Amino acid sequence: MPITFKSKATGDLIMLTAHAGALLGRIGKSVTGPGILTVPEMPAALKVLKGLDDASQDTAGAQHDEPVDAMDEPVSLRKRAVPLVRMIEEAHAASEAIVWGV
Repeated sequence: MPITFKSKATGDLIMLTAHAGALLGRIGKSVTGPGILTVPEMPAALKVLKGLDDASQDTAGAQHDEPVDAMDEPVSLRKRAVPLVRMIEEAHAASEAIVWGV
C-alpha cells in the first residue's frame, strides 16, 4: 500500500509503504498512523537522509547471491530518499510541515 506525503509547499509524494517506512525509520518516524515532520525537525532529517550511503538497503530490498541483470539491480535507500529529500528541502524553505497518513 502506498504512503502519500503532503505539504502545502510541494506536490504530493507517493511512495511504497516499505520504502517510506525504511526512510522514516531512519529519522525516528513511522508509517503507522498519521505522521508529521515539522519545520524544526527538517534539518536533522535532511542530515540523516543525505548521509545514507549507496550500500544502504531498504527493508524491501532483495539480497542477491548471484550476479543480476542491470534491470534487476537493487535500488539503494539513498537513491529512494532523493524525492523525499527534495520535498523536505522545499517544505523547509517555505516553512511548511510535511504530513502523511491523513
